[in-house]
Amino acid sequence: MTATDEILNALRKVIDPEIGRNIVELGMVRDLTLHEDGRLSFSLALTVPTCPMKDQMAFNARQILRALGFEQVEITFGAMTDEERRAVMASAAPQLPKLNAFNQVRRVIAVMSGKGGVGKSSLTALLAVELTRRGWKVGILDADLTGPSIPHFFGLPAGGLRGSEQGILPAATRQGIRVVSTNLLLPEADQPVVWRGALISATIQQFWTQVLWGKLDALLVDLPPGTSDAALTVLRTLPVNGVVLVTAPQGLSALVVRKAVHMLQTLNIPILGVVENYSYFRCPADGGEYAVFGASHAQEICEAAGAPLLARLPINPQVTELCDSGRAGEVILPELTPLVERIQQVEAVQTAPLKG
Repeated sequence: MTATDEILNALRKVIDPEIGRNIVELGMVRDLTLHEDGRLSFSLALTVPTCPMKDQMAFNARQILRALGFEQVEITFGAMTDEERRAVMASAAPQLPKLNAFNQVRRVIAVMSGKGGVGKSSLTALLAVELTRRGWKVGILDADLTGPSIPHFFGLPAGGLRGSEQGILPAATRQGIRVVSTNLLLPEADQPVVWRGALISATIQQFWTQVLWGKLDALLVDLPPGTSDAALTVLRTLPVNGVVLVTAPQGLSALVVRKAVHMLQTLNIPILGVVENYSYFRCPADGGEYAVFGASHAQEICEAAGAPLLARLPINPQVTELCDSGRAGEVILPELTPLVERIQQVEAVQTAPLKG
């Protein structure tokens, strides 16, 4: 065995946490060079240049190579081509494990904003309610692990998850919506979740692979703000059929949401449409509509995303009151109809039970 072979075999112990496969198998190790002065150098071709786990992978590689006697290891970062990235993601297509062989999730729809405070979680909850009213079996995976709010909208108590030999049993709302959230793991709803990126990624994957979702027409994934660890984990390890983007009228919101658009385009994830929240306030006295947060920038996002504007939602104190009191299931928003119909048009994928 040559020195190069020995090095590559050692690097097979370094796993890309987002994909769950080693960096050699994924073709990430490039330009491996043993220098005359004893230095070792190579580059890591990342699936996306902004990969949040790149420093962790480099650290793990240095630790493993140090055990082989290489004290000076120089690692630079590059990026895969679009074709290479598509090949890697296709070969890493997520599946439900044998533990949950009877799970059949037909659509996975992520709800994303990029920016916090635009009503993304409330939209996820209300979309689940509307789909349930139309006879769909729906689940919600609350991927906002450090700021979960989905249980609150449905009045689900903390500590509501139960485990069994088969897996984790999700909580269920009065409407029959199955919910998994970190707030259902905690003894108190206001207890903080202080986790680093690697643990966040692992927990999201556990919510997908070890929860007894059963048969669902749609699993809605409520993503946290931003375009880092949690969002990347969902988009790269779950079989996401499409993403709904949520924004607000302010220009800053539009700017941040466009970052999410570029991220989704880089990962080749379909954007189903855009929803603008807090678009206007309808005055009960005169019926007039007032743009409290200024002129809309939703059309700019739609043009960047190449996707339609599916809904403009008003500021509605009654909706806020119902959600705050855990009664999201009582909210009726006719403005959501185009969004619901778009979700129903998403082609179902039969996730067949795996054979043992």
